[in-house]
Amino acid sequence: MPLPAIALTVNVDCVPLSSETQRKLEFRREENDRARSRISGPARFRLGAGLPMEPVAIICSQDAELYMILEYILGVDGYKTELAGNVEEAAERTRETFPAAVILDCRPGGLPVAALCAKLKQDPTTRAILLVALIAPGAEDQHIALLKAGVDDSLVRPLVPAKLLFSLRSKRTTVARSNVHGHHVLTFGDMEIRPDSFRVRRGESEMQLGAIEFRLLRHLLENPREVFSREDLIAIAWPNNIHVDTRTVDVHVSRLRKSLQKLGPGVSIRTVRSAGYMLDDTNSS
Repeated sequence: MPLPAIALTVNVDCVPLSSETQRKLEFRREENDRARSRISGPARFRLGAGLPMEPVAIICSQDAELYMILEYILGVDGYKTELAGNVEEAAERTRETFPAAVILDCRPGGLPVAALCAKLKQDPTTRAILLVALIAPGAEDQHIALLKAGVDDSLVRPLVPAKLLFSLRSKRTTVARSNVHGHHVLTFGDMEIRPDSFRVRRGESEMQLGAIEFRLLRHLLENPREVFSREDLIAIAWPNNIHVDTRTVDVHVSRLRKSLQKLGPGVSIRTVRSAGYMLDDTNSS
């Protein structure tokens, strides 16, 4: 059933918080904490654990009104939202719950969100999580700083809900889950890879890769649509005590690409001229 909120343009500029709004903000945070305290051990979603029943989006903001608006918008796509009132809390909750996305409230003079982006993208366990920034009109310097820090998308205020949902839908990737037997599985698009057996599956087709090709594919899959230089891939896939030239990387990527093509169209490795390689879920290569 279509919801009218999708067609709205929402003004989420900063407004002074009333005592009632502050009370609602504190209630939301306490509600989040109570819900989180009931989830422990294997039930908590993190790299190597099972997917939750619904995707989680952490909203890093000090604005309760914005949080409640985003809670409603994201609910359209079935997201459960959690509020983080500062970057330290956002980083902690991201590492603990491994959410599908982190929404960053980027107000001039507000929270140091660029530092949070860089911290999350530098951590191998959180770098694949989608980061979306909400920025003010004309904040070009902040936009550039966020891009350098690794933000996946930036949306300019006033917020159009449909644009936010489109960003989440188009960029969101499931990067970890477990199958019915409890084995760890990484997925991107319609492709699954199993780290414990070096196997790759798409639909009913399955193949086994060598160690080098598997390390390359796993890293590209954990960081989809991100370009990696040949030097980056050498550091990722080969031992430190082995000398590898860039031509060797090309040979292994070519082998990996041909292996993926045997599984049919879909996920492919793209060559980015003068830059390196990236994993994409298109038919181009």
